[in-house]
Amino acid sequence: MSEEKLYMVKNDEGSYIAVTNGWLVHWHENSGDLFSSYQEASKWATTLDGHVVTLIEEPEKVVLTKEQAKIIDDANGFYLPASHISRNSDEDEELLMNAYVNGYTVAKEKKYNVKVPHTKDVWYYKESEAYLQTICPAGDKKLRGKFTEAEIKHYGLQDCEKEEVTDDDK
Repeated sequence: MSEEKLYMVKNDEGSYIAVTNGWLVHWHENSGDLFSSYQEASKWATTLDGHVVTLIEEPEKVVLTKEQAKIIDDANGFYLPASHISRNSDEDEELLMNAYVNGYTVAKEKKYNVKVPHTKDVWYYKESEAYLQTICPAGDKKLRGKFTEAEIKHYGLQDCEKEEVTDDDK
């Protein structure tokens, strides 16, 4: 994140100034000119009975797992959220504190096609939560099952060949 700041001049009605070639054009309700110098913005604010507003960059959101996001969501209900995060974060405390302060997004879970062992082109797909089926899609990847790591473990497919599904495969 850049340390450079930008400034605008705002009046008490919430409008911003627009300046062209060193002259005030008029006050705009939703937009105005940016100043890279606080002194320049302050000069206009003093002259036009406005005030200087400092613009800051929005911090980048932290990418979390679903489990980490749950810790942050749960922390919002505590009187001392930092204490809750500290108790539940193991080695990720700094990351989670940053997510609590700056916001977060949840990482998209990777998915895989899983190949049936000792076959040429046979792949698994889920019939239901309890049953797996196989399919020989003749190259059509859309028909193959898409499994998360947790599902691969659930179905006992850890030793099978797997192929990551990309956005192109969907």
